[in-house]
Amino acid sequence: MKNLKTIALALFVAVSALATAQSKKIDVKKSTIHWVGKKVTGQHEGTVAFKEGNLIFKGKKLTGGSFVVDMTSLTSTDITGEYLGKLNGHLKSEDFFGTEKFPTSKLVFKSIGDKGNGVYSVTADLTIKDVTAPVKFEITVTGSTAKANVSIDRTKYGIKYGSGSFFDNLGDKTINDQFDLAVTLEFQ
Repeated sequence: MKNLKTIALALFVAVSALATAQSKKIDVKKSTIHWVGKKVTGQHEGTVAFKEGNLIFKGKKLTGGSFVVDMTSLTSTDITGEYLGKLNGHLKSEDFFGTEKFPTSKLVFKSIGDKGNGVYSVTADLTIKDVTAPVKFEITVTGSTAKANVSIDRTKYGIKYGSGSFFDNLGDKTINDQFDLAVTLEFQ
């Protein structure tokens, strides 16, 4: 009988905790992802859009989140004309993100540590090209905005084109394995 009461109390606490969690959808038109990819001779930068996403809060405390990114929206913003078309085409090709076969990427928060003052340390699962690997970053929540800077090792997702970690004698054609994302989430 004591075990039954313990189980009932645990279920009540779990249901109560779930009931207080609130999912807040991001505004995909106002939320942004700015990317920067570097190579020996310079860098390129651009944007990619969210398809959907939400943050989960208990009261004012961030407790979860998940996002889907529309990889077909990937574009460079630092060049124009013919070179823009060539770079965008190459980034969307199998050499990089293979957007025809893999039109979305996904990020799911797995654990969150509260560092105080609206800053959280996050470990999440990132899926690119159907390969999932963990990423760690900090996210800062202020009002109805959250911001994070995320550095991603593309080779963990099978994106090895131009990587000095996998190919010799690339010289000035070497592309850094890491690319950086500056993310701003607007939610309601």
